[in-house]
Amino acid sequence: MRSLNKIVLISHFCFSVIITICLTSFASCLGQTAVNRAEIEVNVTEENLRAGGSSNEESPINDALNGHFLKKAHEIASSMDNRLLTAQIIISGIDGRGKLASDTKALLKGTPAGGIMFFSHNLNTDNNSIRLFISETISAIKDETNIPPFITVDHEGGIVFRFGRGVSNLPGAYTYWEKSQKDGRLAVLEKIEEDSLKSGREIKALGFNMNFAPVVEYIVDENRRFLSGRSYGPDPVFTAQAASAFFHGMEKSGILCVIKHFPGNAGQDPHISASVINADKSTLDKYIYPFTVLINLGARAVMVAHTSVPAVDRTIATFSPVVMQNWLRGELGFDGILISDDLVMAAVGKIPPEEAAVRSVAAGMDMVLIWPKDLKRTHNALLAALENGRLPKERLLEAVKRILYEKLRMGLIE
Repeated sequence: MRSLNKIVLISHFCFSVIITICLTSFASCLGQTAVNRAEIEVNVTEENLRAGGSSNEESPINDALNGHFLKKAHEIASSMDNRLLTAQIIISGIDGRGKLASDTKALLKGTPAGGIMFFSHNLNTDNNSIRLFISETISAIKDETNIPPFITVDHEGGIVFRFGRGVSNLPGAYTYWEKSQKDGRLAVLEKIEEDSLKSGREIKALGFNMNFAPVVEYIVDENRRFLSGRSYGPDPVFTAQAASAFFHGMEKSGILCVIKHFPGNAGQDPHISASVINADKSTLDKYIYPFTVLINLGARAVMVAHTSVPAVDRTIATFSPVVMQNWLRGELGFDGILISDDLVMAAVGKIPPEEAAVRSVAAGMDMVLIWPKDLKRTHNALLAALENGRLPKERLLEAVKRILYEKLRMGLIE
């Protein structure tokens, strides 16, 4: 274990060097501000897109460690039966607060989900109660699989804050952009990483290991109404830098960040209506510039939006192999975990969550977000799809191996 800690420290040092290199490559853009479409198009040049990073090189020690994790993930996945495999790709909400109820414990034993997400109704209590609740939840799942779940929360800061007391709220992302206009970017970027590290340690101490943050979409006219203060502002370069600083702070604290929401949102709130981005592919490539940077800097999880981008595929990204497999994995080279947004949003349409889960995973998603009332039904639907061939076993194993690899990398699996 001591050797692993040394490796993790080396990894963090290497990441710091990479961040420094990337900040240097962005230096020519530090004084620019993209406040409208014309200026954005000047700011996101082909040179900057390339500068998004070819820096994600592995050292020999990391190559060996990654190889070990990949082999171990394959061994564990191959030993799991279909019930456990299909449960592993689910991230479920949970009922209760402060203590795991007996019926919820029974539900988790029947479907030992790969992840559990916590919301305000679970967390509006003291820290000791939160720790107990999380510990009991992990124990219930480990009793069935010996594989601990991701314990997740939306901890962006600002208006997206799930805790009642005992955890400090981060400033909203947009406030950092405003502050950078007065105090300079480098000072603000240092502050973002400092705040993120402190906050990451706070939630890590409670038992969390995954954060559905940061938002890495920069503001344009199309998404301004929906994103509001949740974005790092209108400049794609600053957004990439700020999100990288947030990501780095969380990673150093032991929290896996899920960058979101690929490939972006339109102005409509996907919770209540369809989301469509009508832009050509070259414009979309500029929109996803911060994702490109974060992926090249080592982001290991991406949340996929319920957004349709007709220039790529008219099917919403959640169900689109073109978006997930061709664009994200093929074109951008992302090899981490793809996680859906909440499957009961209006943007998904009138598709039941269990059917949405099957379609999404078959198309290339690795983990799906559902609510506890849908947990058992979704698990059964995934099992049925596996047995009747709608969900190929190879696709399921591919997803579970990625999940297990991250749990091994993070030290969740001993």
